Amino acid sequence: MIKAFVAENDRLRLVGDLAAEKDRVVWIDLLGPTKDEEDAVERLIGIGIPTREEMEEIEISSRLYVEDGAFVMTATLPAHADGDRPEMLPVTFVLAGHRLVTIRYHEPRAFQTFPMRAEKADLGCTSGDTILVSLLEAIVDRLADVLERGSREVIDISQDIFHSKEKKVSDRDRDFQEILHRIGSKEDLVSKIQDSLLTLQRLSGFLANFVGRDPGDKEIRARVKTLSRDVTSLSDHASFQTQKITFLLDATLGMINIQQNAIIKIVSVAAVVFLPPTLVASVYGMNFDVMPELKWFFGYPLALALMVVSAVLPFWFFRRKGWL
Repeated sequence: MIKAFVAENDRLRLVGDLAAEKDRVVWIDLLGPTKDEEDAVERLIGIGIPTREEMEEIEISSRLYVEDGAFVMTATLPAHADGDRPEMLPVTFVLAGHRLVTIRYHEPRAFQTFPMRAEKADLGCTSGDTILVSLLEAIVDRLADVLERGSREVIDISQDIFHSKEKKVSDRDRDFQEILHRIGSKEDLVSKIQDSLLTLQRLSGFLANFVGRDPGDKEIRARVKTLSRDVTSLSDHASFQTQKITFLLDATLGMINIQQNAIIKIVSVAAVVFLPPTLVASVYGMNFDVMPELKWFFGYPLALALMVVSAVLPFWFFRRKGWL
């Protein structure tokens, strides 16, 4: 699918026929393009656009390069990032003259919200480079929103770990299982956002070397520098979130170990407490003909009292030592 936009009064307007408006088009957005659509755009901009396989290459030379005066830049962006399992696919930006061409195979939120804002508000979208910078700013804002949501959820997880409302051991076990699942989901989300920010950091550095080279384009250069600083700041924040998630994972495993050790301690103490009574009962349960205590009138209550005392004394000793 092809979406073509023209600039009118510093705003973008979607046009239905690319061929009829080809001289005025400043942004061409390709979503899952067919071969015919790729050929039509290549004839218009005069260079070949990368295929999906080429977009998925990870080496920098395949993602950031100059071809016949056009700048080709590829970044990995998330889609459906409102959940914990965003779809991560590459998006290519081709800055050819006064036109911007974007090639993508999924629906990042910024590609839905930015055209609507640029159509209603004056964002200064007059050419390909201004559109590219504004679009990248919208993408970074979206990633910041995703990270903020993840940060709030990480705080909620921390509260659930250290301030659990459940008192029963079985309920806490179920809570910890759920918490481990939530921690894994947040780690996956943050790591994907980090990967996206890394590609945007490289892209912004590459773009800063070429965009706004004319003396009158100081504003564009300043916006690109601000964009690069924002990406770096978000990357640092994502690294902090990764460390926080790792700490919460270690803390959860530690709480599980403490809980298991408490259960084992109770079982061990119970075994030690009931060991002396078991020994007494075993002695008087032996079948020998000569056992003087068998003829005693108070033999039975004495054996019971001995078992009770032998159980109470270890329990009292453990409590005094603070082991219980």
